Amino acid sequence: MPSFSQILLEKNCVPEREPTSTLQVNVGKLCNQTCRHCHVDAGPHKKRENMGLETVHRILELIEKSPSIKKIDITGGAPELNAHFRLLVRESRKRGLEVIDRCNLTVLFVEGQEDTAEFLAEQGVHVIASLPCYTSGNVDLQRGDGVFAQSIRALQKLNSLGYAQSATHGYGKNGKLELDLVYNPIGPTLPPASDQLEKDYKLKLKADFDIDFNQLYTITNMPIKRFLVDLKRQNSLQSYMSLLCENFNVAAVSKLMCRTHLSISWDGKIYDCDFNQMLDMPVENQSTIFTIQSFDDVKKTSIQFAEHCFGCTAGAGSSCTGSLVPANG
Repeated sequence: MPSFSQILLEKNCVPEREPTSTLQVNVGKLCNQTCRHCHVDAGPHKKRENMGLETVHRILELIEKSPSIKKIDITGGAPELNAHFRLLVRESRKRGLEVIDRCNLTVLFVEGQEDTAEFLAEQGVHVIASLPCYTSGNVDLQRGDGVFAQSIRALQKLNSLGYAQSATHGYGKNGKLELDLVYNPIGPTLPPASDQLEKDYKLKLKADFDIDFNQLYTITNMPIKRFLVDLKRQNSLQSYMSLLCENFNVAAVSKLMCRTHLSISWDGKIYDCDFNQMLDMPVENQSTIFTIQSFDDVKKTSIQFAEHCFGCTAGAGSSCTGSLVPANG
């Protein structure tokens, strides 16, 4: 199988970095769930790998010096479990940024998080929530027993606070409150077309649980960390990599999120994307937030690629906000 870099050269489509518009911040790997497909290898035992206050303040300082950044995408683990999550949200909103919270939903019922949903609504945070299926069997298989029932309760609570009422043309008190869902395939397959699956999700969740949401993001499972271990255990790594390579879509390359995103780890290292972060592939010049004067300093560096990048360019392409292009390119 040719390497990802070889294919980019053969197709004459090596992507170049653009000004950073989205800063994805991984505030730590601590999570109340242990999901089979998790590329972060997060879980309840990851208490040490959590972002400290000094790192949060430095990120906010650099944002003020980087006017191209319009959005901060906060992830984990369960980002809400970080002690400085709310500070980061409040200060980012004060600076006029759109704030995304990558929420696993069940964290809203963890002790100490009882008012987190209200906080998110008050701050006008865009919630992107994990729900890999609209049936309990598939969700619990991937994420753990009882996760589906708690996820449904959490979605109903978010709806009651005004989330996704844009779907019925209502608004929260700070304006439109967006609630998007994320679908991941359970096994080593490409996700289906997002438009039809979104219709199925909306019909099923509305009929069964009176739940509304805005968009469904279909995301390809990346062959790294916990999902990689699962592929090897099933002896399906080679076939999955072949599937990704055979479905390479050149049209997806120009839309890759690594062109306009930067990913910051809990300890302040800078990466092209969240996936490179989990593989410890930092940006070309090994920068950290403590060695640069603004995020514009990273603009001239080349993007780092490896074989997992086939996951972002297969079929309709994949990013943290779902598919990139029509699957037929």
